[in-house]
Amino acid sequence: MYTRWNTYSSYLKRKYGESVYRIGVDGGFSCPNRDKSRHGGCAFCDGTGSIAVYQRSAESSYRRSAAYDSVKADTILPRLLSIREQIERGKEFLSRRYKARLFSLSFQSWTNTYDTVENLRRVYDEGLSVLPFKELLISTRPDTVGEDVLDLLESYITEDRDVWVEFGLQSADDFTLASINRGHDLACYMDAAERAHRHHLKVATHVILGLPGEGRGHFVRTAEAVNKSGAEAVKIHNLHITGGTALSDDYLSGLVTVMSEERTLEDTELFLRHLKSDIIIERLISETPYHRLLAPRVFPDKSKFLRHLEERMERNGTRQGDLV
Repeated sequence: MYTRWNTYSSYLKRKYGESVYRIGVDGGFSCPNRDKSRHGGCAFCDGTGSIAVYQRSAESSYRRSAAYDSVKADTILPRLLSIREQIERGKEFLSRRYKARLFSLSFQSWTNTYDTVENLRRVYDEGLSVLPFKELLISTRPDTVGEDVLDLLESYITEDRDVWVEFGLQSADDFTLASINRGHDLACYMDAAERAHRHHLKVATHVILGLPGEGRGHFVRTAEAVNKSGAEAVKIHNLHITGGTALSDDYLSGLVTVMSEERTLEDTELFLRHLKSDIIIERLISETPYHRLLAPRVFPDKSKFLRHLEERMERNGTRQGDLV
């Protein structure tokens, strides 16, 4: 068990008495930032929409030793695959592998509030009808959550179910956000988080460490912005560059580099130290299928990285929030 940061698994066990496992589904949404008017999406997005690994049957035979190969998003998961089928597949996988008994429903692919409220209601209702989920988690962008959407999400809160909104922020620096074509600024995120909290929703925030042009000062300011937003949780990603992205062109041209494991450990430790101790850490490292990954190609898997981070922070006598 990791003790130097506030783990998500510990939070769930404290709240529910046992582990709760996310079932990630693709609700058939798209993303406004990939429209032609917005120049094709975020610089790091490869068009797969963060689809859960166990939903990508076309990739099931690949391993970390596989050679790099580009896989088009439309061969990974048919968009018309029913939500019910995805949930049943996810439950079967998690029950078999982890003996899971409690589940959360995560709409994690693409922008899961980018539709009419009527369609959103149909999609969410369908998913929640399958199992007695402990949490509903909606991954989205801070520029696609109007008051009508937040009203809808608030209506799903019950005595036995929390509702989370997961906002992609990535960086608190507006210049960085513009350079990676995020399509929103820091103020937009701060406003969305504040309005979500007014609707009694929990907020999780995605950040990326190692974006082009950023250094330790940027990471500290991003941690401070997350603190100020009141977010209850954060997902930390080290920069991954995948084929078919704007960043991949810059990487292959030598204009962009990625951090080594040692630098990633150092900067993740720094970020955590500037993050309030009560913020839940849902993720600490990116996990991209190896055959789609251009860089970093030499990097430990998740379990090794987390062990190395715990050892480093124990050796240094540091922990989450000790610099706040």
